[in-house]
Order: sequence, then structure tokens, then C-alpha cells
Amino acid sequence: MRQFLFCILLLSLFACNNQEADTIFYHAKIYTVDSLFTTVEAMAVKDGQILAMGTDKEIREKYKAKESIDLNGKPMFPGLIDAHAHFVGYGQSLFYANLYGTTSFEEAVERVKAFAAEHPDLTWIQGRGWDQNKWPGKTYPTNEILNKAFPDKPVILQRVDGHASIANQKALDLAGIKPGQTVVGGSIETINGKLTGVLIDNADNQVYAQIPAPDKAVYKKWLQAAQEKCFEQGLTTITDCGLSAADVDAIDALQKDGSLSMRLFVMLSDNDANIEKYLKKGPYKTDRLFVNGFKVYADGALGSRGACLLAPYADKAGWSGFLLRNPSHYDSLAKVLAASSFQMCTHAIGDSANRAILQIYNKYLQPGNDKRWRIEHAQIVHPDDFKLFGSAAIVPSVQPTHATSDMYWAEERLGKERLKGGYAYKQLLEQNGWLPLGTDFPVEDISPFKTFLAAVVRKDAKGFPAAGFQMENALTREQAIRGMTIWAAKAGFLEKEVGSLEKGKKADFMVLDQDLMTIADTAILNTKVLHTYIGGKRVN
Repeated sequence: MRQFLFCILLLSLFACNNQEADTIFYHAKIYTVDSLFTTVEAMAVKDGQILAMGTDKEIREKYKAKESIDLNGKPMFPGLIDAHAHFVGYGQSLFYANLYGTTSFEEAVERVKAFAAEHPDLTWIQGRGWDQNKWPGKTYPTNEILNKAFPDKPVILQRVDGHASIANQKALDLAGIKPGQTVVGGSIETINGKLTGVLIDNADNQVYAQIPAPDKAVYKKWLQAAQEKCFEQGLTTITDCGLSAADVDAIDALQKDGSLSMRLFVMLSDNDANIEKYLKKGPYKTDRLFVNGFKVYADGALGSRGACLLAPYADKAGWSGFLLRNPSHYDSLAKVLAASSFQMCTHAIGDSANRAILQIYNKYLQPGNDKRWRIEHAQIVHPDDFKLFGSAAIVPSVQPTHATSDMYWAEERLGKERLKGGYAYKQLLEQNGWLPLGTDFPVEDISPFKTFLAAVVRKDAKGFPAAGFQMENALTREQAIRGMTIWAAKAGFLEKEVGSLEKGKKADFMVLDQDLMTIADTAILNTKVLHTYIGGKRVN
């Protein structure tokens, strides 16, 4: 009898030591980003999920796998999650005239001409990325040279932040835009009664409405191109802010037929069609797609002076920007969404816009709630208003590279005192104890390593400023990694599935050539993604 029991024990031990896995990754420095920010050496994966984490010895003795991969001591992190981006818009922009980094409007027009020559079959010419703050005089251009270059083909060029455009006369004519027209939440710019072509915030909607929708093949090309760029950066989940029901249907179809692997958390655009459709059916969830928020716009951007401020701009007397909708719209939408499972996610840049939305949120949310309503950007906040985030558990969703892009001219817009409440990531983190980070690509560069640098070192890619920008609001390296992984997941109710490397979670991760937690500040932007995995499958 004893011999029989001993044999049974041996067999059970043998079985325990030979549990099957699909892949074992070992000889690594794995940052789990669990509650203790634990590091381990090895990980076993099966059916796209994490089976176990531990030492090399523990994992390799307990599991047998079809494939074992020696990572040669390289660091592994959870797949990065961008908490605020425009995935569809980014894919589309990859097929536009690239105007990023232009040093004058003349240079921008030359790029558009070259693009048009390469794409003679396009019926509309679109471009994106110009920023008048980087041009001589820092003033908006007028469209004369654009009209001369393109007298018969419509052209519209979007500012870097997406909150202003310049259109040629052909595009303005097709849209029926005339001098003297007014637009709620926008501005049609004129000089001496003549259209300049500059359309701020809602004013450009009329032009974009004239552009034919892409067919399925073009749309697929956009998204696959965007996905490839994301995987190169170690990004495995993207929050796409402001899509239509048609976008959701197209993405869902591409994911289900295997054409698209990227995981997406989607905020629907704030319009009647989306609200009517989704409030009836509720949030939509698959393995790779979660539709659970509404993206609302309170104001425009600081760079185009569309951000709504409590006091006038320091560099434009009497002008304080504007809200994009009547205040009653935000209140009524908040009331409706408070009775639903959807998150309200509102773009707010200026201190007036932030105050208005924070007050409305606090009206409908109870202290300690877990609805995770968000303020996207939370860029300029009055000192009296920071507490309004914590009082109703409102999530500030920020993009650190906005700070290092805007720092060159933000003081001109705001003045020194008001700027102290700007880009205040540490203060915002303190409100709830966590802070999701994103890039806002294609408004900013897609690189999450620039996000990390801007959050921790508060410098741009040029190493400016030498002492860092408003370093009192810098984050630690651990906080920045959490903001790009588990806190970004939490902002979209995904923290039980992704955002950290723990047993039972999806095996989404990246392997880097150097360790972000230990390398010198000056080496951060040299970091290379060696491999990106989604659901245990290598995608880069």
C-alpha cells in the first residue's frame, strides 16, 4: 500500500512539473508593473494568457513549452497603452501631405505641391502638421499662395493640434463659406472683409463634410499602416478618442477577420447619431475592442487661441477663447450619461473650460464613485480647481509631450503666474493617486519614449530646457511607466485584462534593448523596441 501511494505521489509531482505552456520567456528582467512593481526572470504563456511568473528555475522546471525564448537579460515591460490618441486619424494622416516641422507657410505649400504631384488622382488634397508658432511672426497665414498653386483643386491643411485648418478658395467655395458667417464654437477668419482661409475649431467642419468618405480598402490601408507604426513603438492598446458608429463597425469587422490585431478602447464622438444608437444598446465589448466612452469637446487648443480661459490671453487683449458648445449641452449630456454605464470624457484645455466641466461633473458624480469620468488634457487648471478632480474621483488624462511642445510659447499666451497651473502632472496625480498618460498622436509624435522623457525629465528631444520645464511637476520613472501601462488600462476599465504582467492577464508585452528604469536621461530616446507581443504572438 505504501509503495502504491509513493508511486501516486511521484506521478503527481512529475505531472506538476510538466504543465504545458505554449511559450516560456526566460533570462529576462521582467517588470510586472503589479501593485509592488515586482521584477521576475521568466514567464509562461498559454492560449494568449499568462500562466505564471517567477524565477528561471521555477518556470522552466514547472512548465514544458513548445518554444522557449532566451531574452538574454533584456528588459520586458507590459505592452504600452496610449490613454489618449487618434488611431484612425493617425492612419489617415500617414497618407496626407506631411507638414510637421515646416518653418514657414511657403515651405508647407511646397510640400503640398510635391505631395500633389506624387498623387495626381486625388480629388482633394489634405495635409496636416503645420504650426504657425514655429514660423516667422507666429501669425496665421493667408491662403493667397495656396490659391495660386491650386486654383482648381480643393485643398485643406490641418493645424498640428487639429483645432484649426487653412483651406484654399476652391475648398471654401465648395463648402459655401462666405465672409461674415458665424459658427458656434468656431471662427471664420477674415481680413478687411476677405476670407483668409483660416478656419478655427468648428468652422472647418463644413469643408471636411465635402470630402468623400473612404472605401473599405482605403480604410483598411489606413488602419494597418497605423497598427504597424504602433507595434514598432511597443504599443499594444490604443484609446481612440472620438469615432463614429461606422468607424466602430469597420474596426470590429477588421479585427474579426484577422486584418487588425491592435486592441482599441473607443470613445464615441459626441453627436446625436452615436448617442441614440449606443445609449440604447450600451457599451460594446469583444476581446480586442471596448466601446465605453463619449468624447466631448469643451474648448479648442492653446496654440490656436481656442482654449477657453478665465481671463484674456496675455498676447491678445480682450480675447479669452470660447466653449465649443453652449454650457447647457454639457450639463444635459452629463445628466444622461450619469444614468448609463458610459464614461464622459471631455477635452478641456483652458482654465475656464476645465472649471466648467469639473463643476458639471461634480454636480452629477458622488464622492468615491467608480464611473471614471475623464478630463482629457486638463492642461491649464486654476489653483482653486485641482481639488475638484479628487472630490468626484475625476480622472485627469494627460499627454506629457504637450508640455514640452508648448513650453516655447505657452508663457506668451498665459503669463508667468497662470502658467504655474499648466501641465501640472504631479499635482493632478495627487488628486486620485493615479494618472493615465498618452501622446495624442498624430497631434504629437507617436513615440512613447518621448512621453516618458517629457513626464520624467520634462525636456524635449533637443534636451531643452537644460534644467527641465517646471520640474516641480515631474513624475518618477515608476509613475511614468504605470501611467503608460496599468493606469492607462484603468482609465478604460481594462486593468483586469491588460496593463501589467500577472497570472491570467493577456500576454501583451514588449522587449527593449535597454532598461528605461535605470538608463541615463540622455539615453531614453535611444531606446529600441526589439519585440512586441499581443496575446502571446509576436507582432513586431
